[in-house]
Amino acid sequence: MACPVCFGDANNPMTVAANNGIWFMLGVVAVMLTAFATFFVNLMRRAKRVAQQSEPAEPANYGRRQEGTA
Repeated sequence: MACPVCFGDANNPMTVAANNGIWFMLGVVAVMLTAFATFFVNLMRRAKRVAQQSEPAEPANYGRRQEGTA
């Protein structure tokens, strides 16, 4: 014989508890995926903001020897 969760009354407390557990786990997954997506959207916005604020730097004279310096 199958338990009430697998086969039986849909209003049995065991069936209701199993369904509530499934909905809870789906909710946790949805919250985590939303948080993950929000984090990456936030990173993209920050990168775009930093790119707009920074001015292009002039080329540096790295490796060139300047006269009169130690």
